[in-house]
Amino acid sequence: MSNHAPLNPLPVGQTLWLDADAIDTAIAAMAAELRTLIAERAIAAPLMVGIHTGGVWVAERLHAALGIVDPLGHLDISFYRDDFSRIGLHPQVRPSHLPAAVDGRHVILVDDVLQTGRTIRAALNVLFDYGRPKSVILAALAERGGRQLPIEPNVVGLHARLAPGEQLKLTGPVPLELVRGLAPAAHPPAEPA
Repeated sequence: MSNHAPLNPLPVGQTLWLDADAIDTAIAAMAAELRTLIAERAIAAPLMVGIHTGGVWVAERLHAALGIVDPLGHLDISFYRDDFSRIGLHPQVRPSHLPAAVDGRHVILVDDVLQTGRTIRAALNVLFDYGRPKSVILAALAERGGRQLPIEPNVVGLHARLAPGEQLKLTGPVPLELVRGLAPAAHPPAEPA
């Protein structure tokens, strides 16, 4: 287990899946894999972009480990989700920020947990609103089954097998830990007739 004491107790129904030490190890492995992929594709100056919120936390660490020159970008995909009308607006909507032009650039898009693929689809929509990248490499700290769209990461830190109805959530930013628990209900249960 980690030497880090939890800052806040976990919500009811959630348990620690991986501690900060395991997350650090996974991010180091992701950085090594990304370094190899960047070299194989002869990419000189990639632009790294994290998806709020957990993807930004992971991207900050990868950005530093890879020594990427351009500042880190971040995307908020809240208004681009295709389930916006069903799940509502996240209470902490933040503006997206890309510190450099996207046109013709190789972009490394980073997310914390890849589940259905809908967050990545929305992030690509936001990214293309800023311009047309030459390529996009997708890096995810953790991926699990349940994909609803044909989206696969190029680099994955951890693979999870969860029961139906369970989800992973990255907590942080310090320490970074992955917790598992039941996914919140999209709608309140229907009342009996």
